[in-house]
Amino acid sequence: MNAMQAIQACSETSSMVLKSYIGDLEDAELFTRPGEGCNHLAWQLGHLIASECMLLNTIKPGAAPDLPEGFAECYSKEQTTEDDPAKFHTKAEYAELFDKVRAATNDVLNGVSEEELDAPNPHPDENFRQMFPTVGSMFVLNATHPMMHAGQFVPVRRTLSKPIVI
Repeated sequence: MNAMQAIQACSETSSMVLKSYIGDLEDAELFTRPGEGCNHLAWQLGHLIASECMLLNTIKPGAAPDLPEGFAECYSKEQTTEDDPAKFHTKAEYAELFDKVRAATNDVLNGVSEEELDAPNPHPDENFRQMFPTVGSMFVLNATHPMMHAGQFVPVRRTLSKPIVI
């Protein structure tokens, strides 16, 4: 297994976990917050999609699919307290966009060499570059980002009396 295959395997595992956790949730249930001060699942799904697009476009400008107008702004930090379902998207829309973004990320990943993974992170924020110094570390971030949020999905599932899926 080479580096690109390892990153892709992480991405596939993260995608499987996320899809398992939302598979049996209804749209209205996506507005459940895992705890006080936490973002509801709808916001988290949109955040994952918008973030991956931003990171992918940082690595290769124009590579990410276009998101619906206003999508990224809807999932900004300023919108974390918003609870009106009309201002968000459906589970089906999140799933479709997530798959499109993941496919675009995989296409770009499949087109880089292992040497290109060692290139410096082109993100303009110095603090971000310190945390993720290379293009490869940005791909790893995209691959594993859903897992960073997975722990918030489990308490929601328990609150909603959903079965254990993983």
